[in-house]
Formats: sequence, C-alpha cells, structure tokens
Amino acid sequence: MGYKVRSAKDILLNHNFLEEKKKSLKYVTREFQDYGYRLAVKLNDLKHKALYIKLAKSEDRRILEKAATFAADYPNAKSKGRVFMWKVKELKGLQKTKEKK
Repeated sequence: MGYKVRSAKDILLNHNFLEEKKKSLKYVTREFQDYGYRLAVKLNDLKHKALYIKLAKSEDRRILEKAATFAADYPNAKSKGRVFMWKVKELKGLQKTKEKK
C-alpha cells in the first residue's frame, strides 16, 4: 500500500493547463465572449457560460460587475450563478426606478 507523494511541481507539469485553456477559448473572438467566459469562471458556473456571454453582450457591464462581485463574495452560496442572476434582476429594477424619477 505504498502511495507515492507527488510534488506540486510534478502535478502541474503533468497537467497541461495551457492546452486546456486554449481549447476552452477556441471560439472566443469577441471581447464580450471573453468577458462572459470570465464571469462564468468567477462564479464557478461553466455549465452556463453561454448565458453569461449573452448577458455580457446585452446588459450594462456595471450591473454585471456589481452582481458578480456580490455573488462571488456571498457566503455559503450553493449556487453563485443563482445569486448572481437574482442580484442582476434587483440592480436592473433599481436602475429603472432611478430612470423614472
């Protein structure tokens, strides 16, 4: 039952992170696609990266950034993506009420 302890250097050298990143960003050609992908990574929700890319294209970046920061810092969140979407909705509602005044 001998387990060989591997150093962090060995683990990092055996796992090719650069190739994996290139593969995941293969079809990113626009800035909003990159921003949406980074949002998905920040919220640990790569499963829904298309949603974040769509939001990055159509929504105000200030709202998205505030919501992403809020969700990333939210303690004990089961789904940071869900908290993010809730906060975006709330911030858009606040923005609309300010515009009406």
